[in-house]
Amino acid sequence: MISVLVVDDQPLVRHAVRDILIDGGIRVVGEAANGREAVSTALVTTPDVVLMDIRMPELDGIAATALICARSSAQAGAEGEAGADAAGGPRVLILTTFEEDENVVAALRAGASGFIGKGAEPDEIIRAVRTIHSGESLLSSTATRALIERSIRGGGTVRTGPWTAALTPLTPREREVLVLVAEGLSNHDIAARLTISPHTAKTHVNRIMAKVSARDRAQLVILAYESGLVTAGG
Repeated sequence: MISVLVVDDQPLVRHAVRDILIDGGIRVVGEAANGREAVSTALVTTPDVVLMDIRMPELDGIAATALICARSSAQAGAEGEAGADAAGGPRVLILTTFEEDENVVAALRAGASGFIGKGAEPDEIIRAVRTIHSGESLLSSTATRALIERSIRGGGTVRTGPWTAALTPLTPREREVLVLVAEGLSNHDIAARLTISPHTAKTHVNRIMAKVSARDRAQLVILAYESGLVTAGG
């Protein structure tokens, strides 16, 4: 059974989400009212998924996400695994009102695997948790592209540094696949676009993640935009 930690500074939101998850056959192993409590509770309860609010007292959801994902990555490295998930680290799903554009993008940069609106229907929340737990990222292509484009436009420039340098080891085909990932295409969609098998598409995506040290597809989307491989509005 999937285990979840629910993090939100509003008790009513936490309780509502908890009840939705329990009704959906998902085990809630804990609740937290702020980011600091989320980090410590995640360490003790070791959930599969953390449902994380962004705006909270003491430590916000972005900082908490970064700490949780960093600990997972450190654990994976210590155990000689290929990624954080292999070591059993929790994946983070952001709960948002979609009104905090830059904050959502910052959370994805910090290691979150996707986001969902607080106004989502109960079955959508349950599907979102299951999707994140399965190893996929929850990225609405339209919403993700809009959020990242606004973030880049707001910053005025494309970032350089580690993300840009990360493109160096990618083959031309892998760069092509990365662009399609940034467009929100699934492995099956990529396979159809490039006339390859879904298995081959998945292999390309996995190799890209390994080469650029990305946790999941969410970070690949960020990489594609921040490196300039995909341009805002392009």
